[in-house]
Amino acid sequence: DHSADQTTNVITIGSTVKVEMNGEIDEFIIVGRTEANPSQKKISNESPLGKELIGKKVGDEVEIIIPKGKVKYKILEIS
Repeated sequence: DHSADQTTNVITIGSTVKVEMNGEIDEFIIVGRTEANPSQKKISNESPLGKELIGKKVGDEVEIIIPKGKVKYKILEIS
């Protein structure tokens, strides 16, 4: 029974998410809008990336459109 670690199976506010983008590993913390601080890797659940990540699981890929084009993030780890 894996119910104890159910909280880290999907991304929610408060999750730390490790992603891969173009071969580079990055890590973000999903926070509420008032706590967002991109320089500290804290991204809002209302930001384009945050919105896409909420509810996703390890192994999922999300795509967001940024001014430079489309960026694909692969979710490696959720904690």
